[in-house]
Amino acid sequence: MEYPTMTRKHNRPRLWSGAIALMVTVVTVVTVAMWALWARFPAPAAAAEPHAFVHPGGVVGQAELDFVRERIAAGNEPWTSALDKLRGVAIEGRFATAPTGEADQKEHARQAYANALLWATTGDEAAARRAIAILNVWGRTFAGYLPAEGQNLLVAGWIGALLGPAAELLRDHPDWKPADRERVKGMFTTAFAPALERMSEWNGNVDLTQIDALMNIAVFCEDQRLLTLGLERLRRRSPAYFHLMADAPNVKAIAGDGGDMAAFWSQPATWPDGLTQESCRDNGHHAQYGLASALHAAEVAWQQGIDVYFQQRERFVPALELLARQLLEGSMLGCCGADRDATTGDLYDTFSVGYNHYHHRLGIDMPHTERLILEQVRRRGNSDWNIFFETLTHGR
Repeated sequence: MEYPTMTRKHNRPRLWSGAIALMVTVVTVVTVAMWALWARFPAPAAAAEPHAFVHPGGVVGQAELDFVRERIAAGNEPWTSALDKLRGVAIEGRFATAPTGEADQKEHARQAYANALLWATTGDEAAARRAIAILNVWGRTFAGYLPAEGQNLLVAGWIGALLGPAAELLRDHPDWKPADRERVKGMFTTAFAPALERMSEWNGNVDLTQIDALMNIAVFCEDQRLLTLGLERLRRRSPAYFHLMADAPNVKAIAGDGGDMAAFWSQPATWPDGLTQESCRDNGHHAQYGLASALHAAEVAWQQGIDVYFQQRERFVPALELLARQLLEGSMLGCCGADRDATTGDLYDTFSVGYNHYHHRLGIDMPHTERLILEQVRRRGNSDWNIFFETLTHGR
């Protein structure tokens, strides 16, 4: 039998060339199809650039410190009187051991920030050493807020919003040993962070206080993750706490509102621009603390080159003006109904941070806020918890 060896030999190149041509065609078609499919989707976002942290860049920045020092040196008011009040808080205490409860923690935190501010505005080295000693005790001993729930979330916010700015002011002080400073950073990120990262579902002032602490601690620790978390929380909370009539009929929802906006907002009778989620609960302690904390967070962002003030201007300015007018007139202006029209007698040093930005930096007319500051806040505004001597640091 003869085998067609020659025929097979001559036919093989024809078969392979046909197969190769088919494969090239298929690959070309598939490639074109894939590019057409990929073109329908946006390119993946580039990785976020690392944030270049500015120091001092907490709620009080270098420009504010320079301004206050000049006014104090000249003996100007209201800074001289505010400094005298600060000196009354920044007294030497017994802080060699860890605080044992909420009251002790509060005194530690107030002392730390008061002494840090005293040093930053006057150069008082004894005050700096006192503040550093307090921070070092916390760095060595504080284990955290356990369980990270309920009231502990609020206390962590209150304390962190004082210790964080204190540490930031003293960040580069030559008497603060690097090892001690790093230990305090570790304390913030391991002991404080869990109770701040878990958003409270109570009334909004708690979340805002947590955000205040998160932002200040993030700057001191140069922790971009915490800074980003604080900014995102503020972005979500602001429309759920500061009302705009344009939001109606759908008031912004937030975790913890129970799906009942009227109840969560304490049954407002009217919903004007600037109404806060707690105005009709009380426009004293809670509404003023919520507003102050939001403005503190916006100020930290501003110091870091991030303009949250602009993003939330349509909410923050009406909130300042409405609350100021209510306190000036002693009336809730019908917001809460005739049977709940009286305002609180409580007044905190809440307004200077926001007024400084919107009026003094941007030139926005805010007559009610201005009048309240000049007539009442500078005379009797209380500095407590994370509302702390704002007339001194941000008054103009």
